[in-house]
Amino acid sequence: MNSVELSEISVRDDLFPFTLSRTVLDIRVGILTLKEKWEKRFQYQVGLDNPDTRTANLIPANLIPDDKLIKCIKEGKDWDWIKSHILDIRKIQYPWHIFQNNAEEIGNDYRHITLNRVSKPLSKTNRVFGSGDIFLEDGAVVEHAILNATAGPIYLGPDTEIMEGSCIRGPFALCQGAKIKMGTMIYGGTTIGPNSVMGGEIKNAVIFGNSNKAHHGYLGDAVIAEWCNLGAGSSNSNLQNNAGEVKVWNEPRKTFLSAGIKCGLFMGDYSKSAINTTFNTGTVTGICCNIFGSGLTPKHIPSFSWGYGNFPPYAIERALEDIDNWKQLKNERITDMEVRTLKLIFEQIPKLP
Repeated sequence: MNSVELSEISVRDDLFPFTLSRTVLDIRVGILTLKEKWEKRFQYQVGLDNPDTRTANLIPANLIPDDKLIKCIKEGKDWDWIKSHILDIRKIQYPWHIFQNNAEEIGNDYRHITLNRVSKPLSKTNRVFGSGDIFLEDGAVVEHAILNATAGPIYLGPDTEIMEGSCIRGPFALCQGAKIKMGTMIYGGTTIGPNSVMGGEIKNAVIFGNSNKAHHGYLGDAVIAEWCNLGAGSSNSNLQNNAGEVKVWNEPRKTFLSAGIKCGLFMGDYSKSAINTTFNTGTVTGICCNIFGSGLTPKHIPSFSWGYGNFPPYAIERALEDIDNWKQLKNERITDMEVRTLKLIFEQIPKLP
């Protein structure tokens, strides 16, 4: 067997807003996306099922693959058999499961990525704890920083940079081309996706890629998709004042679900916030939101919102133009596929009378 077909039909909607513009397999948790975990760790080609030729009992696409699951698949077991015999299969059912599983998955990915490999040398200008669990790929640069890998590994991908004065505590992953600005404080369970720029204070957060939080402000127990930007001073609450359970908007059910005690911000692709935006505990934003306003944000900010309140939506042509401008800052341009996808999503959102 050299390929696996997975199904996202029954699991896609609950991962709003991240599956509005990507498949479940393209969700990042740990160092790798779910698709990369299957293909790079276990040498499988992975795809999604064709609705026209669907086979019963396909493996759900939101599972986090491990050795037991792979062994069952190699033996030809179907999903009904697997779920009745393996009780501890981990999965990403709701958005908060991304950051809740991230620390463990950084460790799992780290072990597979670095197996039988030697790290590039770490500069002696750094203050280091647990140096045996720090791995630098080609082009990774870190000088005059504090790196603490005693609680989990630190992985620095190709062409990454941690600027001077930063304090990093593992488990932590900095993916290809990403940068950490001077004096940044990062706690464990954090993944910074490719080509992102981060600053301020970050804890137990997952950045999918190509997004910026380049200035001071707090981001914790959060998931930020691609091509997002948090303005200077933007912060999220991740704990209610009464320390009670956090309720998070679930789009398919049109209601709020409990996400536990700690839960911060979920931001869909292409969204951005004005300076000093204060995100409520467990806030969910859709895609293509331009977020500004006074006081705490609402708990749910729909896609293509222009501010929060009864404003007309973000005009689609202006949104596309702004996305292209942001992408040019990272030497990319908006693609025809992105334009078609975003126009389709825009046409489906409710419009004010």
